[in-house]
Amino acid sequence: MQGRLARAAAALAEAESAAGVRAGASSDRAADQPSDEPDPEGAAQARSAPPPPAAAPPAPVAEGPSSAPEPPSSGGPGRRGRGSPSKPRTGWGAIDPGERPDWAPPPEDPAEAVPDADAESVARAIVLRQLSMAPRSRSQLERKLRQRGCEDDVAAKVLDRMTEVGLVDDEAYAQMLVRSRQSDKGLARRALAHELRKQGIDPEIADEALGQVGAGDERLRAEQLVAKKLRSMRGLAPDVQTRRLAAMLARKGYSGEVAWPIVRDAVDGLPEHRRD
Repeated sequence: MQGRLARAAAALAEAESAAGVRAGASSDRAADQPSDEPDPEGAAQARSAPPPPAAAPPAPVAEGPSSAPEPPSSGGPGRRGRGSPSKPRTGWGAIDPGERPDWAPPPEDPAEAVPDADAESVARAIVLRQLSMAPRSRSQLERKLRQRGCEDDVAAKVLDRMTEVGLVDDEAYAQMLVRSRQSDKGLARRALAHELRKQGIDPEIADEALGQVGAGDERLRAEQLVAKKLRSMRGLAPDVQTRRLAAMLARKGYSGEVAWPIVRDAVDGLPEHRRD
């Protein structure tokens, strides 16, 4: 009997021990899981606790170059003009000046687009350019072509052709030069002959052109020059006036035998030098 009781007590103790272990595990699980039932003590503590501080606003993020706003166009402030569309980023006319679209034709080679002109065409263009600025003698045109590196045979061929068509005419040029220099500057025959030689005019052509200036014309032009010069020499001594007038006529090519009588008569004829 006592043996059965001892065995029953031992089994009961063992059962209670096992039941205690199971109860502790279930209570731990219940503590980990939130309870749906309101806790009066927890609510009271929550009401009495001070409110948490407000969260600080997030710091502004620095914008990079890519996020910068595009500047407004010429159409108005803050908006894009209708008549000036934005420049394309790609293709022909892009921001990159060296970029070309696939459809753009390749640039022409200047060496292939403009063929080299022959030497005669270049020489002809030079001659026409010189003649368009002012009349020129053949010798003047030859010097210009030589300065520009034109060959002598090419220059001769071009100038011969220009002479045939009348664009280069030394006779007409010599006559024009004599008339203009004698009328505008009052040059005498000797000075005119020097001008013709300097321009490369043939002596025979020069003599023919100088034939249009006679002795009477030369004396008349000298008298006009002296009378004009005397108007700015009033009040000077007679010898000073005589010396200056003679030097002026000599520079213009008048000989002494022509100049001195004209100067002497002009100075003596002034009212300030007349004798009572």
